[in-house]
Amino acid sequence: MPKSITIPQRQNMYKRILDHLNTAILLFNRDLILSYVNTAGEILLADSAHHLVDQSAYDLFKSSDPALLLNLRQCLTMEEPLVERSLTLNRMNQSITVNLSATPLLNNEKIVEILVELQQVDNHLRISKEERLLTQQNTARLLVRGLAHEIKNPLGGLRGAAQLLDLELHDPELKEYTQIIIAESDRLQGLMDKMLGPNKLPNKKALNIHEVLERIRQLVQAESSRSLTIQNDYDPSIPNILGDKDQLIQAILNITRNAVQATDGKGHIVIKTRIHRHMTIGRKHYKLVAKIDIIDNGPGIDADMLNQIFYPMITGRAEGTGLGLSIAQSLINQHNGLIECNSEPGNTVFSIFLPIEALPVEIGNE
Repeated sequence: MPKSITIPQRQNMYKRILDHLNTAILLFNRDLILSYVNTAGEILLADSAHHLVDQSAYDLFKSSDPALLLNLRQCLTMEEPLVERSLTLNRMNQSITVNLSATPLLNNEKIVEILVELQQVDNHLRISKEERLLTQQNTARLLVRGLAHEIKNPLGGLRGAAQLLDLELHDPELKEYTQIIIAESDRLQGLMDKMLGPNKLPNKKALNIHEVLERIRQLVQAESSRSLTIQNDYDPSIPNILGDKDQLIQAILNITRNAVQATDGKGHIVIKTRIHRHMTIGRKHYKLVAKIDIIDNGPGIDADMLNQIFYPMITGRAEGTGLGLSIAQSLINQHNGLIECNSEPGNTVFSIFLPIEALPVEIGNE
């Protein structure tokens, strides 16, 4: 005879099942006081069950979409399940979009509890957008790299022929023409090298991201006029990350210089860091991610240009090469990170996401 399962054992089994679900599960009593939240609910609400349980639905959702609280009250009075889509949930100074499903639980034909399911929908949209963006960028990068290789080969022959011709010529005026060919060949060679992008893997070491950002801030400030102000807003709790210092400086410097050019060297730039928890980049989930925002108060980026700015050779400036942001994205991608951009007049934000991965443990000599 199989051993019977006790009620506590059954409850623990149900709890383990709920904790492994990706959907946030919240259980409220008749007074709309939270009595249970699963692990996915803790992640969604960015708080622990210890702090969430015994809070009222009003306290949990008072700063969010009023429809969240309204649906729970309607479910209580109507005694019928309710489903609402695309509601805004505010948590930790961040807004997310969720679908809500509220189901009344009855005992002797009376509601005793309300089971609430919350599913984040903008996260799925964001992952899909990231994958599409990365695929498009990789395709464009491969095409440009192939084009650059095709140009470099005849360019080397052209330069070599100009050098040989220069040795045969004795007229200084004619030599000027060969020198122009050589100089322009060198300039195009440099442009092709930039188009090919980073040619070495990052040498990752433990580093403090704020040391990198301060180096960039001081460098850009020294390059710019006094009319430009650069402010820092750092989260000191961000731990060390694994990264190639030189490559990160190059990537973030490219973005910061873009911000300087956008403000015409007379505006205001903020370099801001924050911790993000439980984020997916390229379908890989990370518990902790460092977010670096480069914010400027320039005129903004046209909507038509916004979806193309990371492509090679795309630029909004007549004198630009359109390679700075493409190179920055490549370097950040090599760190398993991502760059996003949101822009409106007076507020353009380039957001750099860098995973905070476990650092290797150094074993000292005993």
